[in-house]
This record gives sequence, structure tokens and C-alpha cells, in this order.
Amino acid sequence: MSRREKIEAMLAEDPGDTFLRYSLAMELDKEGEHDTSLAKFAELTRDDLPYVPAFFMAGQQLVRLGRASEAREILRNGIEAAARQDDSHAAREMSEFLASLGGM
Repeated sequence: MSRREKIEAMLAEDPGDTFLRYSLAMELDKEGEHDTSLAKFAELTRDDLPYVPAFFMAGQQLVRLGRASEAREILRNGIEAAARQDDSHAAREMSEFLASLGGM
């Protein structure tokens, strides 16, 4: 059984598990299923309590795919979400990454 299959099996038992959903998005990225991965990250960012790491990982993936303008938007949203959750570390990391992209 592959790592992805294991994650999907655990998600079948607990579909609301944030970390498993995040892990699946990461695994899909590794497998090159970028659209599906980005959709899973987007779901995590729209939760009642957005999962802050999903913004950063989606932003990094978008940059790798040559979609920097989309990455900038999701990073800005992630910085706002991190600030609302008092996660200054994540906000700082995303701010630094955003700055490295230029054209803020």
C-alpha cells in the first residue's frame, strides 16, 4: 500500500482530520497531481479555522509551477489568516517568501 493509499484509508475513517487532509495534499503534490493538490490546500484554507500551513505550501507549489501571481495572492491571504490566529512565525515566513517573489 502506498503512502497516499494509507492516508486515503485513514481519511475514510476520519474525513475531517486536518492533518490527514494536509498530508494528502502534500502527497498529491509529490505525485505531480498539482490541480488536485491545490484544490485540497484550498479546502483547508476555507475551513472555519483555516489551516495556515496550507497557504504556505500552496504558495510554494504555485511558484514551482510558474504561477507567481496566484502564489502572491494566496500568501497574502495566508499572512492575514496567520495574523488572525496569532501565528506570527507563520506570518513572518510567508511574508519573507512573498517579499522574495518581488512585485508585492
